[in-house]
Amino acid sequence: MSSTTDTMNVDSESPQTGLGSSNGASSADALMTSLAIAQQEYSLSNPQSLKAHDEACSDFPGGNTRTVLHASPFPITFRTGKGAELTSIDGKVYVDFLGEYTAGIYGHSNEKIASAVAEAMSKGWNYGGPNLYERELARKVTQRFSPSGIELVRFTNSGTESNTMALAAATAFTKRKKILVFKNGYHGGTLSFPDPLSPINTNLPHDFVFAPYNDIEGTKSALSFLPQNTLAAIIVEGMQGSGGCIVGDPKFLQFLNTTAHQLGALFIMDEVMTSRLAYNGLSVSLGLKPDLITLGKWVGGGMTFGAFGGRKEIMSMFDPRKGILGHSGTFNNNVITMAAGCCGMDIYNEHEVKRLNALGDDLRRSIEKLLVEYGIRTFKKVSKVSSSATQENELECPFSGVVPNGKRVPSTQLQKNSMGVTGQGSMLNIHFYGPSENTLKALFWHHMLDYGIYMAQRGFIALNLELTAEHVSRFEESTREFIIRYEDALR
Repeated sequence: MSSTTDTMNVDSESPQTGLGSSNGASSADALMTSLAIAQQEYSLSNPQSLKAHDEACSDFPGGNTRTVLHASPFPITFRTGKGAELTSIDGKVYVDFLGEYTAGIYGHSNEKIASAVAEAMSKGWNYGGPNLYERELARKVTQRFSPSGIELVRFTNSGTESNTMALAAATAFTKRKKILVFKNGYHGGTLSFPDPLSPINTNLPHDFVFAPYNDIEGTKSALSFLPQNTLAAIIVEGMQGSGGCIVGDPKFLQFLNTTAHQLGALFIMDEVMTSRLAYNGLSVSLGLKPDLITLGKWVGGGMTFGAFGGRKEIMSMFDPRKGILGHSGTFNNNVITMAAGCCGMDIYNEHEVKRLNALGDDLRRSIEKLLVEYGIRTFKKVSKVSSSATQENELECPFSGVVPNGKRVPSTQLQKNSMGVTGQGSMLNIHFYGPSENTLKALFWHHMLDYGIYMAQRGFIALNLELTAEHVSRFEESTREFIIRYEDALR
């Protein structure tokens, strides 16, 4: 058998140290043993996926061409998708709770989108010129997101490209260089800011300034060191998606909006993920007035897509008749994405936005109740006046690695393990805290696979329109079984 399974390595972002307390060293050893067993059983029950991974290693570095899809000891390879279900090459069927990291909001086989794409392709492709689909999609995007600030829009092929172009526009418009970003923020493969950030990375060479998310005083401190008239833009997510579905404090986001304009900088809202959370975009629902907004993921009907848009004054820099900035991209207006996007935006209408967010809120609350029921977390009432979160209530965990305001405590500093859930609407994230954080995270992933549920190994969940209340109940009960099984290690 391949060395992939012989070593049974567990991916870890931090060493499993600082053990102690009631669920300390002995619990950690038991959990590691459980994980080794789970990985071995996983390898034995998914032989075709293991084989596919080993063969892929001959052509891809590590068998992988998209880092986020790597899983330890190896990822599942899928053969088909239909509705809310995925079928692996080993013949196993899973309910999809990952939703292609928010891009797969329509499920895997929406007939309307399939028909729209087929009709577009029946007329040919690769025109090398404008097409009618792109103009229709542009109208739909500007009409829907104009309340959030999009007056003019341009298309790209990904959220990464959208944020890249938005920052380029900001530096050109302001004639400044510095960009304020936030720790644990993610704006694409070349704009990724995990904390700590490795000095060796693939980020663009902008002059970045780092500040803590959801921390007004910490952000003020970071800005205080900047020379006058040097800040080009503040770019932020209304909820840090890849950073763990940490909901942005409305007061914090309002502070950023106001501060950017006071400093003569552009305020950029990255809504590549969060645009699904409100019909006209999360920005307008929070009362924000960004200068630029970036989109991606679901807006392209599940196909390759990105967009950036905003004030006419800024976007007119890209007007080829009189502007100063060029913006190319062979597939920016490809008919497949344009047709799928036109159809998809009609499908994800205001009613469906509310329905899907309600389903996600139900799932998050059901998990919160389980954590309270089994004594893993306590529940406190937060007054509407003092609350800094978007929810009226929040779970309190005195040793949590991630708390609602986004501040983090390294696992190595924690003496007990715990479990939590964060998020808003159709996006949420299961968290584990404490010295065995990464082991518990991996165990949960394997456990959910055993119950026929597919999600990200890091705990990320994005609901799709094909999911039902029955699917959510299945997720809840599977989570309950996990808590019962590892209850002693979680308290």
